[in-house]
Amino acid sequence: MSGLHPAKPFPEAARDKVNQPQLRANLRKVTHTIREKRLRAVGELPHWEELRVLGEATKDASLANLSDRLLQLEASVKARGGQVHWARDAAEAREIVVRIAQAHQVDELIKVKSITSDEIELNAALQERGIHAIETDLAELIVQLSHDTPSHILVPAIHRNRAEIQALFNRELPGEGSLSDSPAELAGAARRYLRHKFLTTKMAVSGVNFAVAETGTVCVVESEGNGRMCLTLPEVLVSIMGVEKVLEKWEDLAVFMELLPRSSTAERMNPYTSFWSGVTPGDGPQEFHLILLDNGRTEVLADATGRQTLRCIRCSACLNVCPVYERTGGHAYGSVYPGPIGAILTPQLLGMADKNANTLPGASSLCGACFDACPVRINIPQVLIYLRGEVTAEKGVTAEALAMKTVGYAMSSGWRFEGALKLARVGQGPLVKGGEITSLPGLLGGWTQSRDLKAVPPQSFREWWKEREQGSE
Repeated sequence: MSGLHPAKPFPEAARDKVNQPQLRANLRKVTHTIREKRLRAVGELPHWEELRVLGEATKDASLANLSDRLLQLEASVKARGGQVHWARDAAEAREIVVRIAQAHQVDELIKVKSITSDEIELNAALQERGIHAIETDLAELIVQLSHDTPSHILVPAIHRNRAEIQALFNRELPGEGSLSDSPAELAGAARRYLRHKFLTTKMAVSGVNFAVAETGTVCVVESEGNGRMCLTLPEVLVSIMGVEKVLEKWEDLAVFMELLPRSSTAERMNPYTSFWSGVTPGDGPQEFHLILLDNGRTEVLADATGRQTLRCIRCSACLNVCPVYERTGGHAYGSVYPGPIGAILTPQLLGMADKNANTLPGASSLCGACFDACPVRINIPQVLIYLRGEVTAEKGVTAEALAMKTVGYAMSSGWRFEGALKLARVGQGPLVKGGEITSLPGLLGGWTQSRDLKAVPPQSFREWWKEREQGSE
């Protein structure tokens, strides 16, 4: 799950994950804890729904004038001594980072947690060119040291427990070997390892949570302080930003500084929020590069229904309330964007071209909990249904479509419907076990891959009603 392209279809990957009890226990514990804390934090604000509406409107206003906002941002960053690069796709973005690193003869750099860098598969590309990227976020470090991939937007190592991390750190961290599973001791070991890297590495790479067009201000929101070290100590800083992250005015940040912490880490205020504009002589990095990444985003913007996905502020609230995510985990999605938001963002960024990404619109529940939790009101169920329609249209006439037409024809008339029920009651005989149909034959088998069907009852409601009416005469 190093980039956008899923390795295999979601139903197949999910089946593997559902059968891992330890994984499910880890996911259940963490998602329930975050969910309950978030509900308390949100409940403190009587104007929470008004904030969501304002966040939605603020993002939509910026997206409606995206080209103007980006040009304004470029001018503002350059006016403050920064450099701006435009990347049409992942390959261009990776090459820009490599070129900057080589210009400074860098063979090792430090990174702030960035899902955008995972999207473009930056670490692997740097390694191929002899440049080692070191993740400084604790969870990302755990994932990197175990040669694993993130499984959650906010908590990348959510699928790991303390015993696994203890064994990993004792094996992989220099100078360790006798650590207990105490969280404080494990965090201390990571701190010792990373502190040396912070003080000796001259180039850093970050993502971007928000950028302000009028001032050229870039913002990174994080919880551990590792980001602050990366953003202030190295000589060279490169920030990779999806083009949808731009806001128009400084005042626009205020609403997201309330929405994001409460929705992600369930805190009233984020512990470490860093803002910077270009370069300040003698203070912080003396060379700043901002990479504006498209990678399919302008195609999403052109879609009237799908463009709301670009409001996403990567809070992960939708993952923590999703029953499908809780049972399968992020790895089942096969993309760096898991959960409900990944089910709509991944196929959109890929342009619906990847056959496995086409299975993602069916990956999340339509219970609506994700929409209720989203701080910027992305109607994920609506987009899921829309994308399912897109996939169906690309397939043309299918067995499923023909089956639906047949059912529609049968249900369009009372006598046809009654006749169809009688036929189904007779024909279901060999398939019924314990009052349920667990496996349908042939092309209909897809319906029972992940669900059981109730058997057609011995008596329909219509038949019962007729019998009742006749008995009362």
